[in-house]
Amino acid sequence: MIRHATLEDASRIAEILIFTKRVNYRRIFQDDAVSFGVMQVYPLVKDYIDHPEKLENIWVYEDGFVKGMIHIKGTWIEELYVDSFFENQGIGSELMKFAIDKMGCNYLWVLEKNSGAIRFYEKHGFSFTGERQPEEGTAEFLLKMRR
Repeated sequence: MIRHATLEDASRIAEILIFTKRVNYRRIFQDDAVSFGVMQVYPLVKDYIDHPEKLENIWVYEDGFVKGMIHIKGTWIEELYVDSFFENQGIGSELMKFAIDKMGCNYLWVLEKNSGAIRFYEKHGFSFTGERQPEEGTAEFLLKMRR
């Protein structure tokens, strides 16, 4: 089931975000100081607790417990992450279908070197628009994809 995130989901959302970003982005950024120093679960949970409005645009996939999340702003998919323990079970596709069919999402930005994510988004009808922009504070680039 996909539902709106609540404050009770803050810890699980933070776990998914931090651990999945470490797994997927460490090979790209190769910055352990960020991956294991800056990126920590507790400060992110505390930020959600102190600023619950940050959960307003987050939806979670739950079937007993939260296994994935999607952050939507208007028609932009800002983030989509599935706990790495539950990848390849259709959860990301369910979240994507929700974003497209129920929320009208039609664009996103993805790291240029994140080939797995690019293939996933292409599978769901997104294609590269030709727009690129630097990922702030890094030497990497983001690609804009539109449906």
